[in-house]
Amino acid sequence: MALDTSPEAPVPVRTILRLTSEWISRLGRVWVEGQIAELTRRGSTVFLTLRDPVAAVSVRVVCPRTVLDATDPPPAEGARVLVWAKPDFNTNRGSFSLSATEIRAVGIGELLARLERLRRALAAEGLFAAERKRPLPFLPGKIGLICGRDSAAEKDVLRNSAHRWPAVQFRVEPVAVQGQYAVGEVVDALHRLDADPSVDVIVIARGGGSIEDLLPFSDEDLIRAVAAAKSPVVSAIGHEQDTPLLDLVADVRASTPTDAARRIVPDVSEQFALISQLRGRARRCLTGRMERESAWLADLRSRPALASPVREIERRQELVTGLTERARRRLAATLDRAGDDVSHVRARLLALSPATTLSRGYAIVQRPDGSVVRSAAQVPAGERLTLRFADDQLTAVSEDQ
Repeated sequence: MALDTSPEAPVPVRTILRLTSEWISRLGRVWVEGQIAELTRRGSTVFLTLRDPVAAVSVRVVCPRTVLDATDPPPAEGARVLVWAKPDFNTNRGSFSLSATEIRAVGIGELLARLERLRRALAAEGLFAAERKRPLPFLPGKIGLICGRDSAAEKDVLRNSAHRWPAVQFRVEPVAVQGQYAVGEVVDALHRLDADPSVDVIVIARGGGSIEDLLPFSDEDLIRAVAAAKSPVVSAIGHEQDTPLLDLVADVRASTPTDAARRIVPDVSEQFALISQLRGRARRCLTGRMERESAWLADLRSRPALASPVREIERRQELVTGLTERARRRLAATLDRAGDDVSHVRARLLALSPATTLSRGYAIVQRPDGSVVRSAAQVPAGERLTLRFADDQLTAVSEDQ
């Protein structure tokens, strides 16, 4: 319940602290999970700083040394534990802490079960979908590398990348790769590299380790940060058998840091060999094409029409001459036959012509109107008649018989 206070009637600090302590004490004992950030032994008492696995908050835990030693093996800094504790508020110092009566190390089976639940939840959101993964650039201008300080993973990536492509450039972001600060440092480094326009691909690398050591790379905050990154991300965590959730959300998964170097940059010797192979193939294709075209051209030139063009013209000229002579002979024969026919017709016409008959001594007697007299009885006496001979004519007058 709210206290009835005013500027004229305030309550002392001891009252606030006492009421706070009474309220907290009513919470009862609870199970708390966290990661041991600090562990200090002072005589028979142990002081722990228990950090939240995700949020950047922590709480002080106090327990007898026997409680810590009862865990086999006793947990050390960085270990995840379950604490059965009672919330306690110290009114003298105004500080909050947990008074532990039992500490249990978080088992591997439970960790794997939690990771599996997280994996299913993130997969349902589509963060691991294959269609959202981006291809790596063929030859990145600059590579961002997130790794431990002076770690073997850093040396592997840099050495193998330089061996494959000596001109490769890196921007290295050294971070903590295990412990309570690992997630925050890796996420911050990822944001810095993703904001750099000169960085074409980002590699997150770490050597092998236990499941607990690799837990930061299955953290939900890191997974979502990688999914939201604009640059392609390569995961190179642990060995082949290690599969943190980062491998599922990354655009490319490398089995080892050495494998990451093989995936992010091409091998210059392989590229030279490929170029030589392609040039040889192109040369063979071009040579074969030229040979085929040359053979086709030679075959075309060997044809009679091109090998001896004048001969073809002469052959055509002979053909035209032959046809001309043939036409001339046919025309002459046709004219000869036509001339014979005309002669025959002319002879028949001459044989039937009246002039021919007149030339044999006959004459044609015609009246003045031009009609032919066929009988003497048809001519009255005294009628003028015209006598036509072959060459001339004369006039006569008819008399009585």
